[in-house]
Amino acid sequence: MNFQQLRSVRETVRQGFNLTEVAAVLHTSQPGVSRQIRELEDELGIDIFVRVGKRLTGLTPPGETVLPIVERLLQEAGNLQRAGADFAQAGQGTLTIAATHSQARYALPGAVRDFRERHPQVQLHLHQGTPQQVARMLLDGEADIGIATEALAQYDALLALPCYRWTHTVVVPPGHPLAEEAAAGQALTLQRLATFPLITYESGYTGRAHIDEAFAKVGLAPEIVLVAMDADVIKTYVELGMGVGIVAAIAFDEERDRHLRAIDGRHLFAANMTRLGIKRGSWLRDYVYEFIATFAAPLTRAVVQQALQGVPGEPLHE
Repeated sequence: MNFQQLRSVRETVRQGFNLTEVAAVLHTSQPGVSRQIRELEDELGIDIFVRVGKRLTGLTPPGETVLPIVERLLQEAGNLQRAGADFAQAGQGTLTIAATHSQARYALPGAVRDFRERHPQVQLHLHQGTPQQVARMLLDGEADIGIATEALAQYDALLALPCYRWTHTVVVPPGHPLAEEAAAGQALTLQRLATFPLITYESGYTGRAHIDEAFAKVGLAPEIVLVAMDADVIKTYVELGMGVGIVAAIAFDEERDRHLRAIDGRHLFAANMTRLGIKRGSWLRDYVYEFIATFAAPLTRAVVQQALQGVPGEPLHE
């Protein structure tokens, strides 16, 4: 048994049993992948994959049992490498962060800047994606940490640590009736907001569920004329007069967005929690702990380590 055999099995599942794709990812040949899988099956005395002719189409019942063990062995091998690097290459290496657009654009820059000043020999890789893609990058070992508001807490294999709460803001062009009413001290209501066409996030992004829940709770079905994945796009179309925007409060800056007016929406929509995700069982290098604490000060090394030792699915105090 060797690690190449284990990687061939794991990647075959990840690539939907397409051995051509597996070979490309592992930088080998398709016959080489098939040989590695068959040799492991022969050694274990089981068929890991269901075969139709020469094609692999799924996992056998023994394969379903074996796969989590394969995943753990490969994760521990990676942990061993990272643990060794902490001593052999102290302060050097790479840190891969997966985040949604809103987090990468508005929440992360300060932490990235401060961390980079203290750790100039650590190369930072920042990947953006949907909340589900962020979770998948963590699960597949492609990212050290992930940051998102949605999805991360839904996976038992991930530790989702609460970082900070945030609310939504309503944005309109200058001179808009809602801006004038707010300036006159008139409180914005969901009923009044629903009389205008709205522009906000796609479902599953940046607290959209709380927006929908708020309107549904009072029996309103507002006209949503445009949805987007990030606040910059939403604000662009608000400036064009297409509708009233609802964005994360952190995404509005008075200087940068001087062509818009912001109206506090915290009384309209429930607060949201941004979380930092880590794959359970991961070994984190020293500088990963330092980045986490830089981004969210309450998440000290001791707090993160204690949480990593917890039970999957265990609720976290927020």
